[in-house]
Amino acid sequence: MKIKNQVLCTGIKASKGTIDGGNAYDSTTFHLIVDVAENSSGGSIGAVTRPFKFGTSEEFDKWAHLKNSWPVGGMMVDAEFELVAAADNKSSLVLRGIKPAPGAVANKAI
Repeated sequence: MKIKNQVLCTGIKASKGTIDGGNAYDSTTFHLIVDVAENSSGGSIGAVTRPFKFGTSEEFDKWAHLKNSWPVGGMMVDAEFELVAAADNKSSLVLRGIKPAPGAVANKAI
């Protein structure tokens, strides 16, 4: 199931390199604010920042022009998630698309 939502992105980080004898990695992580989930031991209030990987470091390059003008509180983005089956009869959100919300970045298309 696909879900489109406008969320607050507090930061973006690219990771690229090699580890353990040449195993390559290349990804971009978006830190998005999401609701805190209730758990079996009690309720919850508020939201948390959760990392979502999306694309390679090339995705980061699309956002790099914002480095010196990133808003302190973050930026609203239009995100597309997919709800997928996970272990133990649970589900997981996977980020499938992300772009600045209309009006979030003036004159800069991503």
